[in-house]
Amino acid sequence: MPTYGRLPIALSHGRGLRVWDTEGREYLDALSGIAVNTLGHAHPRLVAALQDQVGKLIHTSNYYLVPLQEQLAAKLVALSGLTNVFFCNSGLEANEGALKIARKYGHDVLGLAEPQTLVFEGAFHGRSLATLSATANPKVQAGFAPLVPGFVRAPLNDLAAVEALLDANPNVSAIFLETIQGEGGINPARVEFLQGLRRVCDARKLLLMLDEVQCGIGRTGKWFAHQWAGIQPDVMPLAKGLGSGVPVGAIVCGPKASGVLTAGNHGTTFGGNPLAMRAGVETLATMEADGLVAHAGRMGDRLMAALRAGLQGVPGFVEVRGQGLMIGIELARPCGVLLQRGVDAGLLFSVTADRVVRLLPALVATEAEVDEIAARLLPLIMAFLAEPQA
Repeated sequence: MPTYGRLPIALSHGRGLRVWDTEGREYLDALSGIAVNTLGHAHPRLVAALQDQVGKLIHTSNYYLVPLQEQLAAKLVALSGLTNVFFCNSGLEANEGALKIARKYGHDVLGLAEPQTLVFEGAFHGRSLATLSATANPKVQAGFAPLVPGFVRAPLNDLAAVEALLDANPNVSAIFLETIQGEGGINPARVEFLQGLRRVCDARKLLLMLDEVQCGIGRTGKWFAHQWAGIQPDVMPLAKGLGSGVPVGAIVCGPKASGVLTAGNHGTTFGGNPLAMRAGVETLATMEADGLVAHAGRMGDRLMAALRAGLQGVPGFVEVRGQGLMIGIELARPCGVLLQRGVDAGLLFSVTADRVVRLLPALVATEAEVDEIAARLLPLIMAFLAEPQA
């Protein structure tokens, strides 16, 4: 089906941050499958683990115990300070499950007849009908009305607006947001805003649900982006980088939320299968062994500094923002044409929210590689901004 506006290259193989197409041309990958390939391409430790697992078990069923689930869940609990994990296949599924938790918590704990979830302007949580309804992008919602009811929307980083909306909507059971909005243009929730939301949720007995599908798993220089604010959520959807290329999603919950779903309330056929769990276990173990979380913070600082220095004072440049290796470069006008120009220059990245160049390189990126990303990208942006507008 014609659902993707694809660039005219077919990738064949990769190693680290390098990929090659079927014509033999080399590219520097600054997107990593949209924050998915945490360890880059063909990491030898991950490759060996997956080859071993394929020879044992790929899939069984959640009718039976899956010891690798318990191993990965225990690690996620230890890293997050939360208590329980449900495994699924994707960020969309993790967010959909989180919304089910919010509604059931509203019914069972708060006694609400029609629970609502407070979501935010600029949000993107997925493309199922429920997550699409929680999303704030009219372009991706167009054609799919009627949307699912039960959402109240607030501006990001405006605590007073949140409290006013909660006062006006007593049926809200949860606050749901991306710690850093990815598809919305790399917009971070400010530290003081996250801390304020935690206080509000505690005072009103609401669930604080932080979507870390794109910004979690070490990408920002901490295991989870909310840890920069020194808080814990009640529900944290994860995916993307958790399996370093193998589809893995997870809903990590704390005490307020971990018992909301019980047998028969939710489930999955493929989620948590042995192959996916082995990918998750090896991804986290490799990240720990190689110190990749702190490394991502250092490499992100280096890359952002180079980008800011190169674009400072350039007409049409707005700002560089982000955390760690989750970086957005906002320009004053739509810049989708840069995608093909990047391919022509041997550099892979994305453009989101029309005007934001998004960089999400693998966490194994070296100093030389982040310098090369900046060296290839800056001339493209400066040439684009120098062009007369139509």
